[in-house]
Amino acid sequence: MAEVVKMPKMSDTMTEGVIAKWHKKVGDKVNSGDLIAEVETDKATMDFESYQEGTILYIGPKEGEAVAIDAVIAVLGEEGEDYEALLKDGGSSSKESKSEDKSEEKEEAKSESSDKKEETEEEDAADDVTAEDLGVTVITMPLLSDTMKEGVIAQWNFKVGDAIKSDDAIADVETDKATMEVTAYADGTLLYIGVEAGDAAQVNEIIAIVGPEGTDIKPLLNKKSSPSKSSSEDKKEEKSADKKDDTSAKAESAESTSSSDDSRVKASPLARKIAKDKGIDLTQVKGSAEGGRIVKKDVEDFTPSAAASAPAKEASAPAASSEKTTISIPQYIGEERYTEKPVNQMRKTIARRLSESLFTAPHFYLTISLDMDNAMAARAQINEVAPVKVSFNDIVIKAVAVALKKHPAVNSSWQGDKVRYNEHTNIGVAIAVEDGLLVPVVRFADGKSLSHISAEVKDFAGKAKAKKLQPSDWEGSTFTVSNLGMFGIDEFTSIINSPDGAILSVGAIQQVPVVKNGAVVPGNVMKVTLGCDHRVVDGATGAAFLQTVKSLIESPIRLLA
Repeated sequence: MAEVVKMPKMSDTMTEGVIAKWHKKVGDKVNSGDLIAEVETDKATMDFESYQEGTILYIGPKEGEAVAIDAVIAVLGEEGEDYEALLKDGGSSSKESKSEDKSEEKEEAKSESSDKKEETEEEDAADDVTAEDLGVTVITMPLLSDTMKEGVIAQWNFKVGDAIKSDDAIADVETDKATMEVTAYADGTLLYIGVEAGDAAQVNEIIAIVGPEGTDIKPLLNKKSSPSKSSSEDKKEEKSADKKDDTSAKAESAESTSSSDDSRVKASPLARKIAKDKGIDLTQVKGSAEGGRIVKKDVEDFTPSAAASAPAKEASAPAASSEKTTISIPQYIGEERYTEKPVNQMRKTIARRLSESLFTAPHFYLTISLDMDNAMAARAQINEVAPVKVSFNDIVIKAVAVALKKHPAVNSSWQGDKVRYNEHTNIGVAIAVEDGLLVPVVRFADGKSLSHISAEVKDFAGKAKAKKLQPSDWEGSTFTVSNLGMFGIDEFTSIINSPDGAILSVGAIQQVPVVKNGAVVPGNVMKVTLGCDHRVVDGATGAAFLQTVKSLIESPIRLLA
């Protein structure tokens, strides 16, 4: 009996999937566990295996098309079996409505002139052309991370006309997280490149086409570009109109400026500014430039005549006496300039995600001081025997992970209509890189040793700076630690890394006088600030969590127990 194959839900946030590639075609026999397709979700491109056995009788969506969860994508059964009844429940209604719409459009088109009929027929013919009809594979910009909106083609590894294999990396794409490779997934010749190196393309936008050498792909490209022709023509007309208006406005302003300049003294803008600052009347200055134009040197060398200064003295005697006490300030002429650079993908994502967090989650902050004397002594002893050097940040990560187990309300996230309390502790570690900030995740940190955490963080830091982090490295944090202590920052506040419910900002260790046993003695103090999402963490909850972190760091032996 025939069975339908539906689009599965491959991640908790997935609402639809894109068929990246079919590995089987109609008529092929499939066994349970066979790879039948690759599906691009909101997280990554994943393999889709069949849970049924039989012959593929029907394939619905074509490669590159998006399909909603639980929608029918294929039908398996015995060869020659009738499957039409199954499709009626899965999506025939939409097809029928589409066919009805098309028939209505055709009937309306018949009433128009013969010229319009011909144009409509040509457009319909172009709309019917698919990549499968031409035997080519359309390569779109893949979704390489959960936050990616667009990618920049860092470089093309092949050019039009080159032979391509299915496992070749045809291009390097710069995402908001790292630079990653795009695989062709098809054998053939590179027929078309849609985006030049250095340009950005939206996710699912066509970037290349691969197929048999000599294939005419113009009908396919015309199909993709036809809906936007009219809008582009309108934009061109608007731009040309704007240009004409700007040109006429400039001409009018130039005429008015020239006519007014003729009636005034000819002088350079810099000379006018200096004369204004010094209170010099330009009509008394003789210009040395061409046509008697006054320049900077003429104003600086100008000395007021006695005749010109006499009326001013007679006009106001009190003003003359006050001028004697006026301090002469030397003039300094500077130059205003700046440099603008295009925003890279990482910076765009940082701006978008942090803005969403700050303007969506109500933040509040709690700061506490930690006595680091015992932690400093313990770290020195640990590093004598540890295989890798343990940092104070590693101790903080371990302490936070252990404290989260005791305070699950801080290890939570807002989900709109519910609050998720995470039972695992995945600590995101903010790492600064040249282009911005990355937050790889130390998973299950509460169960790892300090040496293990240290080695993992060092490995992440190296990958981050080399842009080699993968999506699995930065996804899934439940809490974040940001440390600027190495830069000498005493204390600071951070924006919560959504969807986490809190973030800890770690400052530098400062040598300050402290009171111990009633005496003032030198001490080592470090301030940490907890940023909380007030939707899931209350003030008392955050304060209790900080008290636990304080006790663990001030008595680090408890972290080793």
